[in-house]
Amino acid sequence: MQPNAPFKSRIDLKNDGVYARQIAFFAAFVLPMYKLLEVPSLLARFSKGDLLLPAFLQFLLQTGVIVALLFVASRSEKTLFERMEETLGKWSIAVYILCAVYFLFAAALPLLDLEKFIYAAFYDTSPTFFSFAAFFLFCGYACTRGLKSVGRSADLSLFLFLLPFLILLVMAFTETDVTNLLPLFEQKPRATLSAITYTAPHFSDAALLLPLIGNLRFQKNDGKKIVAGYWAGAVCVLVFLGVFFGLYSTIAPREHYAFAKIAQYFPVLSVIGRIDLLLVYLLSVVLFFSVSAPLQYAVHFLSQTAHTKRKTLFATAVVFAAFLFALFCNKHYNFLYSLFCERLYPLFWIFATLAPLAFLLLNVRGKRKRKEADRA
Repeated sequence: MQPNAPFKSRIDLKNDGVYARQIAFFAAFVLPMYKLLEVPSLLARFSKGDLLLPAFLQFLLQTGVIVALLFVASRSEKTLFERMEETLGKWSIAVYILCAVYFLFAAALPLLDLEKFIYAAFYDTSPTFFSFAAFFLFCGYACTRGLKSVGRSADLSLFLFLLPFLILLVMAFTETDVTNLLPLFEQKPRATLSAITYTAPHFSDAALLLPLIGNLRFQKNDGKKIVAGYWAGAVCVLVFLGVFFGLYSTIAPREHYAFAKIAQYFPVLSVIGRIDLLLVYLLSVVLFFSVSAPLQYAVHFLSQTAHTKRKTLFATAVVFAAFLFALFCNKHYNFLYSLFCERLYPLFWIFATLAPLAFLLLNVRGKRKRKEADRA
């Protein structure tokens, strides 16, 4: 690519543009939902009960990467992906392909977790063969709508997440023994490191925000809104972890999908029935948004490689492949979970934490160009 040649961006901001408010809401209300499934039991298992410290350190690490991305985004009126395309030219297609492959890979555990959760929480008897298929109809539609649908789902999640989550916490807190969390930080650093290592697939927040931040035209105070939104979600998760372990204590590692049953010990439920399930249903909609997001990103990046606004073909292929994966791999759930969490975690460190930092090079290049222009 010639240095002074005009570059035609593949980014269609009319269809894929997002707002800082939507990114903040996504970080605050959508990202935490997936962490309420298996993360509490995994942290309790690997950290040997001292589960707040590894979660807090994970959030700090992801915050650092997110702040770095926001810093680079604030240095130009163009989006991160527009600047990447100008820098790499045709090689940007390779980046888009890698992103699509990563998000397909990252969607594996959420799909398996969601299927197991739906069957465990909403079915008293054995579910039918295609009970989980309805999710893929929803996901297929969302994938054809581009990144704007991710932003709109974040707006909806403000109402679907906040009140049900707070009510469930209040109901669960009545039976929580806070002393189960004490003494804090008594475990050896090795236990904390193990918990951080084996939950890496569940804390790839910077990667899940990258497609949104990468298509944001940065305005003043956008960075503060997004970081504040991320830490609002982080506080929700940390409070939930505290209530969870205070409630279950030593049996916490065996308590899967805790948010669906954490309020079942509320005394009033014995009189009026399991009305807490209504709140769980609302939160499950947000969970659908969370699990479908990686597939939406994969379709988005595949359409970028083909330089097309039409996503129907890619959406059909991606969603059908995801359906087949969930259909035939659910019987290997334990093996796949062990594979991802205990063997493949370095891939999440590389692609979800280190790779986004490569955008810092765009900032250096931009500064260099401005200095050369000033000298001229």
